[in-house]
Amino acid sequence: MEGLSGADADLVVYLHPSKSMKVSQGILRELSSLLFKFNKTFGGVLLAYDVNILDKQAKILSGVHPYFGLRLKANLLLFSPKSDMLLEGKVVKLSQESIHVIVLGFSSAIIATENIRGEFKYKTKDEEELFASRSHKRHVIKIGTMIRFSVKSFDEEILHIIGSLMPAHTGSIRWLDRNLEEISEFERSATKSRDRECQEDKTVDEGATPLSYNNHIKKSKKRRNKEG
Repeated sequence: MEGLSGADADLVVYLHPSKSMKVSQGILRELSSLLFKFNKTFGGVLLAYDVNILDKQAKILSGVHPYFGLRLKANLLLFSPKSDMLLEGKVVKLSQESIHVIVLGFSSAIIATENIRGEFKYKTKDEEELFASRSHKRHVIKIGTMIRFSVKSFDEEILHIIGSLMPAHTGSIRWLDRNLEEISEFERSATKSRDRECQEDKTVDEGATPLSYNNHIKKSKKRRNKEG
C-alpha cells in the first residue's frame, strides 16, 4: 500500500527530573504521545518507532523546571497519503450514497457515489447492501470487503480521507489480485479502441482537404465560363 514510509530521525526528548530513575520509560511515554497524530515535523502520522539512546549522560536544561534532554536516534514508520495514491482499507458501512472505510485501523475514509465509477451498481441482495460490478459479476463490494481506492484529499487534523473508485485498478482487493491480467487486457483494448477512433478521425480530416480543393477548382472554372 502506498502512503507508508520509513524515516531516520535525530531527536531530543526532554524529561522531568522525576523521570531520571526511569529514563527509558519516560522516553517511551513521550514518543507514545505522538502516535496516530499528524506531525508537521515528520510530515506524516507516526505509526511506530524504534529508538536508540545516544546520550550516556543527560544534559540539564536551566529554567523554572530543570528538565533534562536526551538525544535519540529513531527509526519511524509514517503514514502520509497524497492525492492519487492507492490505499487499502476495510469497508465498515455502505449505503446507496457512500462507502465508509477504515484504513490501518485508525483513519476513516469515505467514497461518495460521485466518486464511484459507473461500472458499480448499488443493490440489495438477501437484505445485504452492496455495490456489484456490471462488467464482472464476481466483483462485489460489501461490508467487510477489503478494497483498494485512490486518494482525492486528506484532512490532517482529523485524519479523514476522501477516496475514489474511479480508476479501473480500484475495487475489491481479492478480486483485483485474481484478475490483474484481465484488467490490463481491458485497459489495452480501451487504449487501442481510442487510438483507432483517433486514426479514423484523422483520415477523414485529411481526405476533406483535397475534396474541398477540387470543389473550389470546379467552382472557379464555372465562374470563368460564365464571365466569358
